[in-house]
Amino acid sequence: MTNSAAITAYWDAAADTFDDEPDHGLTAEHTHTAWATRLTSWLPATPVSVLDVGCGTGSLSKLLAEAGHHVTGVDLAPKMIEQAQEKLRAAGLEGRFLVGDAANPPTGDERFDVLLSRHLVWTLPDPQAALREWTARLRPGGLLIMVEGRWREAGQSGVPYVVGAETLPWHGGITADDLTAAVRPLTADVRVEDLTDDPDLWGGPVTDERYALIART
Repeated sequence: MTNSAAITAYWDAAADTFDDEPDHGLTAEHTHTAWATRLTSWLPATPVSVLDVGCGTGSLSKLLAEAGHHVTGVDLAPKMIEQAQEKLRAAGLEGRFLVGDAANPPTGDERFDVLLSRHLVWTLPDPQAALREWTARLRPGGLLIMVEGRWREAGQSGVPYVVGAETLPWHGGITADDLTAAVRPLTADVRVEDLTDDPDLWGGPVTDERYALIART
């Protein structure tokens, strides 16, 4: 079993250098543009409320706010939330950021038009329960957008990022087919968009499976 305090400590320690990865910081113009273009294609053209679970340092939250959407970000690590708050503040953008469990966001009975998750489910002790929770947070007709893939942990070393991580159900990621099977019973419509062949998203070519799953409740 994983320890929640150890997980929080790990991501807190990673916060200061998290944005050094091209697809985390989105500091290169072509990477920034690539993600902005994808988000625009997935989300409604008019402003909507978006819950960004596992928001990290808020790079995608910032893109959403730039597009005029109303963003709430949730992350377990307080230092990640601090980075996200500062990132939007420095850009003159508005966003609400909450410290809490991404699998059970601390937003009470509030419902959202869109729930966004990127590279998160491999860290969850009970991803199936998280999917049920996330779809329940959406308004009727809302969108669940998950950017996921099948990989090993950071650095491709195979060493668990915290003790017990190797026992997590979706340790190392999940294939598009398997995630589709998990999401389909909870939603009315599911489609998958391949992201492996777009190096601008990742800061260079990748060979593992990466995709976006877009589902409507």
